[in-house]
Formats: sequence, structure tokens, C-alpha cells
Amino acid sequence: MTVVSNTSPLNYLVLIELQQLLPTLFSRVLVPEAVLRELRSPAAPAQIGAWLDTTPHWLESRVAADIPTELRQLGPGEREAIVLAESVDDGLVLLDERRARGVARQRGLAVTGTLGVLDLAAARGLVDLADAFDRLSRTNFRGSPRLLRSLLNKRP
Repeated sequence: MTVVSNTSPLNYLVLIELQQLLPTLFSRVLVPEAVLRELRSPAAPAQIGAWLDTTPHWLESRVAADIPTELRQLGPGEREAIVLAESVDDGLVLLDERRARGVARQRGLAVTGTLGVLDLAAARGLVDLADAFDRLSRTNFRGSPRLLRSLLNKRP
């Protein structure tokens, strides 16, 4: 399965040193150019810049097609990720922002985010979910405590 990532999921997976989950879980990992620009922002954590200096071979950058007017309310990375995901057969788009997730679903896309990637990885025995969530708690990630508990409680 191909996955198209927005900025936030890549950012947090790199910060918690679990970015390798993406090529392990998915056959292709695509990002639009806007996501790379956002990750290269001077405001991004230094760890992100260092990771991008040695961009992994599995991360494929693509130019998104024309952006429909109805997506202009979203950020550049979000709208380009949605458009790019629409061009991929049987793809999944990674978005953490609630509004962007809703728009993507309305457009018929399969959507998950950072927590969904971690949950999938835990289901396949690739990570300890409690440890991953602990690492995530040391970043500025904002996730619903109820959702985090729910994901943890479904694990044996």
C-alpha cells in the first residue's frame, strides 16, 4: 500500500525515532513538495533538518497537481497531501489535523495519522505502544488522552 504523508506525522515519527516504521508498513511513502518545504522550515526542530540532510531512499517527493479551490482553507502541506493521495490507487493519507482529516474523508480518502501508524505498528509487533506514546508525550504532539488510553487498552 502507498501512503502519502503530511508534515505532522513525519515530524513526530522522526522526533520519536520511529520513522523507519513507514517503509516497514507501507510499500511506498510519498510526500508532496509542500511537506518538504515545511519540514525544512527554520522553525522545524533541528532533528528534522538533520534527518532531511540524509533524506532516506524510501521517501519519494512528488509535485501535487492543481489544488482545488475548496482545499484553500487548509495548510499547503495538507492540501497537497490530499491532492497527491487522490492520484494514488488504493492509497492512504497521513494527516493529524482534525479539519484536514475531515476534508480528506469527505473526498473519499482513507485517512490515519501518527497515532494510527503507531497503533498499526504495535498490532504487527513492531513497537511497544506504551513506549511510543511515552516518547510522543515528550514532544509537542497534541492527542486526546481518551484516544491514547483507548488505543492502549485494546492491546493485550
